[in-house]
Amino acid sequence: MKVALGQFAVAREWEANVETCLSLMAKSLEAGTDLLVLPEGILARDITDPDLVLKAAQPLDGPFVSQLLDASRGNQMTTMMSVHTPAPDGRAYNVLISIRNGEIISEYRKLHLYDAFSSQESKNVTAGDDVPPLVNVAGFNVGLMTCYDVRFPELARRLVLDGADALVLPAAWVKGPLKEMHWEVLVTARALENTTYMVAVGECGERNIGNSMVVDPLGVAIARAAEAPALVFAELDKDRLAHARKVLPVLANRRFGLPQLNNDEA
Repeated sequence: MKVALGQFAVAREWEANVETCLSLMAKSLEAGTDLLVLPEGILARDITDPDLVLKAAQPLDGPFVSQLLDASRGNQMTTMMSVHTPAPDGRAYNVLISIRNGEIISEYRKLHLYDAFSSQESKNVTAGDDVPPLVNVAGFNVGLMTCYDVRFPELARRLVLDGADALVLPAAWVKGPLKEMHWEVLVTARALENTTYMVAVGECGERNIGNSMVVDPLGVAIARAAEAPALVFAELDKDRLAHARKVLPVLANRRFGLPQLNNDEA
């Protein structure tokens, strides 16, 4: 499976962001991409106005997503991203959507809200309650996570036990002391401890670190971006996945949690 990581700095106006997304989609499709992953909260951002995610939220049938759906028609490339949609309690949901051929094929409302490091995502965002779905892309079962979710290993493990071959993580990882190290350690750990691919795409810009990366099932970073806008490609290989799970059978060896996989499943 060929994946593309579309890293960019989210602007205040949704019209500018939809143009960026459309450009990244067109370039990725031209390159023969199966899965394009974009950052978290890409509808609107302003570091001087933390309430903008609430004020700018749009329903999934609003103009932002509708333009992306129109652009996705007629091909089988899957695009994943996180957007904010209105919630019934007056706040917003942080929703990771997957789109393909003019349709939304999956939705996941972020479970773990970023109430940490002096931030309070829950002020404007309502947490979801459901385990993310798996999305089949080019023969890979892809599990969904969003940003802060990566700090909760039980979610990644649950998705892998559900059958995920790869985990996708749109993010807007905020800058700060040691935060780039946190990002790299956590993304690598989730890949290595679950023998799965991690496709982690971060927003860049004044507030966030960028540093998008793909880590393979043995913890090797096979593609990465720096701090600036970028479109990075990587190939995910089922043979590499099978090899990792053969030489490092942590899923079969585990002693806690859900029923153990048998050797055939591992």
